[in-house]
Amino acid sequence: MKNPRATTGMPTLTAFESSPDRGQGLARDMRVRWALEEVGQAYGVRLLSFQDMKAPTHLARHPFGQIPTYEDGDVVLFETGAIVLHIAERHPGLMPVAGADRSRAIAWLFAALNTIEPPILELVTARLLEADRPWSAERLPLVQERIHDRLRPLADRLGDAAWLDGDFSVGDLMMASVLLRLRASGLLDAHPNLSRYVARAEARPAYRRAFDAQLAVFRAASVR
Repeated sequence: MKNPRATTGMPTLTAFESSPDRGQGLARDMRVRWALEEVGQAYGVRLLSFQDMKAPTHLARHPFGQIPTYEDGDVVLFETGAIVLHIAERHPGLMPVAGADRSRAIAWLFAALNTIEPPILELVTARLLEADRPWSAERLPLVQERIHDRLRPLADRLGDAAWLDGDFSVGDLMMASVLLRLRASGLLDAHPNLSRYVARAEARPAYRRAFDAQLAVFRAASVR
């Protein structure tokens, strides 16, 4: 149901027609779906094939030919950080009211994308694209340790708190989304409070709705 306090119409986002993550909630449209569910904003989805993503019409929305994109009237955005921040700033529910608190929530969003995610994506590359290289066995532990170098201070900062800075915010949404990429690696097991943090995020009704919607697209594509 659309939030009556929302200031925009019903936005449209683009997503994979058949997601390479096999419906595990890792494709980046999940972050946008989750944000829209948290604020109660209805949305539409335009599904794209890999060929569609390189077509001129999509490249006009996203110069790098990726997903997701976000369209709402004359607003056309790409990059999940920018899209999620746009949603949080225009709808109540993801951004603290106080100026200093709002700024810290935004800082955590950027920390997730700029500090925590890069070494995690490096691990994905090392495991999926470089596993057959002769130096892979030596490099992988170094990549894993770089991840722990980021997770340790994050775990220390979180401590026993439920969320990073007061109530759940856009910063938590992005941080949990990034940490979910470590699920298959087992690296979060060394940081139990971060594992619990991610589990709390996954248990949120808005997350479950977004996950189920993304999974339904993958299942529909699988039976064609």
